[in-house]
Amino acid sequence: MKGVFAHWPNRITALRFVGALVLFCVFSLAGDSDIGDSLVLFGKSFAMRTVIQVSFWLFVVVASTDFLDGYLARKGGHVSVFGRIADPFVDKVLILGTLIFMAVMPWSAVRIPAWLVVVILAREFLVTGIRSYVESIGKEFAADWFGKIKMIVQCMAVGGVMWIPAYDWPEGWAKFWSVVVSILIYATVITTIGSGLSYVLRVRRILAEVDR
Repeated sequence: MKGVFAHWPNRITALRFVGALVLFCVFSLAGDSDIGDSLVLFGKSFAMRTVIQVSFWLFVVVASTDFLDGYLARKGGHVSVFGRIADPFVDKVLILGTLIFMAVMPWSAVRIPAWLVVVILAREFLVTGIRSYVESIGKEFAADWFGKIKMIVQCMAVGGVMWIPAYDWPEGWAKFWSVVVSILIYATVITTIGSGLSYVLRVRRILAEVDR
């Protein structure tokens, strides 16, 4: 195979995008169904808990393979322009798309407030605009460690929101996981805002050097 998909890193990135679309299709089919409802697909009835389990594990696979394509690209020397653009794009589609769905679905909306989605979306718009401008003046603007931590925390928070209703936990475990997920959601807010501010400070230093 030739072209951008000649090597596995770009293939994995493309498969991750397809996986995200499949996840969104599952959410769309679930619609307004709550945890105690059933979902009829292709003439068969599925418990919503089962649907959420499938969604959770699909999300885990798509999110975790983000590290695989980057590792293979660096190890094999296959870092490409396509990968630099497509990989963060898929990350944003996965996280923001999942959050938007979960902000309105009955079984998840209680844990995902709409303002959280707005904060994350605003941060992504800000960083994308900053990166585009900095690179347009010939400077590099790669993701920093704070941005990577932000992505990990976001994935854990989103996965955690699905993890709780995916299984019928005993009362003690249900309370424990609820506390853990609440902490992860607060951590998501902090790391999202913090990473955005870190990029703003970086661009200030870059522009100060350009003006000298």
